[in-house]
Amino acid sequence: MAPLPDKDCGLVKISQEREGFKLRLQQALRNAEYSAESPTELAREFNARFEGSPVTVHAARKWLLGEAIPTQDKMRALAAWLGVAVEWLRFGGDVGIQVKSSPGVDFNAEDRKLAADVRLLSSQDQKIVREIIRMLSRPNR
Repeated sequence: MAPLPDKDCGLVKISQEREGFKLRLQQALRNAEYSAESPTELAREFNARFEGSPVTVHAARKWLLGEAIPTQDKMRALAAWLGVAVEWLRFGGDVGIQVKSSPGVDFNAEDRKLAADVRLLSSQDQKIVREIIRMLSRPNR
């Protein structure tokens, strides 16, 4: 008689995936200088940047505790916000935590926060901010 498949193997794998995601999310939050323990802050900051349906504090809590993994659209938004590769955030591996930037450009957490804040502005206000930056960054002002 053939042995029965172990039903718990799938549950263990899912549990390990959630635990890995939880640890990577917490690391990415800390690296971006956000709290890795506050579901309220996570939900608020995420919802300010996500164009889809907002997440609840309860959902954010489940992400931080490794009880749930976000849907792919939310995963992409999290990765973009935190400046990490979506593949790394979801699956881990050798990709590591890397800010997506142009070669030779080094963005720190403060730079990423500023860019995220600018994205929240109206298009007219974004134009004003860009013009101010252009004026301030001219070499011969």
